[in-house]
Amino acid sequence: MNLLLIRLIIFAVLFFAGLQLYRMYRQWKLDREEALDSESQQEGGQMVRCAWCKVHVPEADALREQGEWFCSSAHRDRFLQEQHPEE
Repeated sequence: MNLLLIRLIIFAVLFFAGLQLYRMYRQWKLDREEALDSESQQEGGQMVRCAWCKVHVPEADALREQGEWFCSSAHRDRFLQEQHPEE
């Protein structure tokens, strides 16, 4: 009877220790994923230069037209007007 009770206590302790380790691993993994996500959001990607005003903007926010990068649609339109003036 005593041996059965001791085995039951040991099993319960091991079970709860394993459960605690699993929870710690899961939390560590979630924290790591959040850190990677926030790091990639802070980077913003590669910087490109506006062909009109020469300001550098993240590639994700820039507009591309005819192989050139622009920081806004207004600068894109001005640049294209200058390249192809209407007659």
